[in-house]
Amino acid sequence: QAQVVESGGGLVQPGGSLRLSCAASGMDFNTYTIDWYRQAPGKQRELVATITTNGDTFYGDSVKGRFTISRDNAKNTVYLEMNSLKPEDTAVYYCNVRRQIGPNYWGRGTQVTVSS
Repeated sequence: QAQVVESGGGLVQPGGSLRLSCAASGMDFNTYTIDWYRQAPGKQRELVATITTNGDTFYGDSVKGRFTISRDNAKNTVYLEMNSLKPEDTAVYYCNVRRQIGPNYWGRGTQVTVSS
């Protein structure tokens, strides 16, 4: 059974860093594109970053130059390195695993709070 689990969230001060992980199981991981989304209270879910099967990446405007997405297919894991964090980065971060045919798989999310 396919499963996606996010981890690595927590409380960090403005200007700090965190690395989120998205671990997948029960699927042929290297055939999937992976997205990181986030959702803050009262706001719509926002696409943060994407990494394709061949390693191409995309970033939302609000995180360009601060966040880096990467994947390790041997570990079935995608990472989101977040630097220069701001209070407006506070949100629940979700991982979405998808390909052109078949269902998407979502994790339950990990909370990131940026506050002094």
